[in-house]
Amino acid sequence: MQRRFVGLAAVAVALGLTATLSGCGTDGGSGGVTLKLVAAEYGTGAGNSSKKYWDDLTARFEKANPGIQVDVAVHSWKDVDREVAEMVKAGEAPDIAQIGAYADYAQAGELYSSNEMLAIRTESNFLPSLSDAGKVRGSLYGLPFVASTRLLFYNKALFDKAGLDAPQTWDDIGDDAEALKKRGVTYPFALPLGQEESQAETLMWMLSGNGGYTDDVGTYVIDSAANIETFNWLKDDLVGKGLTGPVAPGKLDREKAFEAFTKGEVGMLNGHPTLMQDAEKKGVEVGMVPLPGPDGPTEGSMGVADWMMGFKQNGHREEIGTFLDFVYQDENVLAFADAYDLLPVTGSASAEMEADGKHEQLHDFLSALPNSQLYPFGKTSWAQVSEAVKEKIGSAVEPNGSPESVLGAIASVARDAEGAE
Repeated sequence: MQRRFVGLAAVAVALGLTATLSGCGTDGGSGGVTLKLVAAEYGTGAGNSSKKYWDDLTARFEKANPGIQVDVAVHSWKDVDREVAEMVKAGEAPDIAQIGAYADYAQAGELYSSNEMLAIRTESNFLPSLSDAGKVRGSLYGLPFVASTRLLFYNKALFDKAGLDAPQTWDDIGDDAEALKKRGVTYPFALPLGQEESQAETLMWMLSGNGGYTDDVGTYVIDSAANIETFNWLKDDLVGKGLTGPVAPGKLDREKAFEAFTKGEVGMLNGHPTLMQDAEKKGVEVGMVPLPGPDGPTEGSMGVADWMMGFKQNGHREEIGTFLDFVYQDENVLAFADAYDLLPVTGSASAEMEADGKHEQLHDFLSALPNSQLYPFGKTSWAQVSEAVKEKIGSAVEPNGSPESVLGAIASVARDAEGAE
């Protein structure tokens, strides 16, 4: 593969230097290099731990690249971002991290950009919507690792019993939820605005109302008229009419809402591929449609991605690139996506998944990915804004809540955080 490494080897030759260019990282023995990779755990136990994937991949990689070894540490999602942050702060950065955020490290100059590491073919294969989300100051630092999109899920059995069609508009959601409530459904529409992942639920609804966290040029517009109108509808026409179940949305976490859906207690909610698989294993037949908007289905979708990045500290730029080119080969991308019902992040692997009948259940999610909108990951302020959303957004739909005031308060946090960048 053509690689765009420049500078280091040429400078070394020009200066007559004989020292190795592998940096100060771990010596892999016999002149080799050992890369340290910290990765997130996607499994639910030892049987499907991500470590099994990485052990298989690194064994094959090391066999093909005898001068490079890879030492992998897998941490839970609750801990992995903090663990990497502490390693970096202590001057012990891993060579590669597969975690949830990259912008702070890129802003601090601690990461290699993609064109410093990857072969051209690898870099150009990322789906554009994902690679755009991985950029800081126009350069790609956060390499998308896996992705997912969201659709509105509905319980087909509950809908059939009530004689309902899949919703296409907000009014349809309201009418269907009313019908389900009359039939005793516990959660006609589950609306998880609790702290677990309410930043995702919030973005989905913002997009359905033609809003979002940012505008087309990346400026925060959290308290825009469109967003306020969306949350007024949720407050008055869904929550206010008792259509969201026995737990207040601000107290309902996504995990609990998903669990209730797999038990057949939820008529509708916003879901992702893993929930689809979990529900059908429990005998719940799932219907899926794009999230309805005021006048019809939402054209875009919310996308979610996790990230891979290469740290400069140990100087293993070329070895990191060699390993990442291997990681992003189609068979490896698809193997991880298959294992956890996620979506591939490259064009070639996406095309292969789309052509494979065994992935038919994922095709709706896959088709939504190219036009999906992700969180503003490239902003170092996003971490603070996300926490503010988790903390405050549930109160916007409370009986005495004010969407305008709550969104305004979150927007103020965003402005302050932006100013501090």
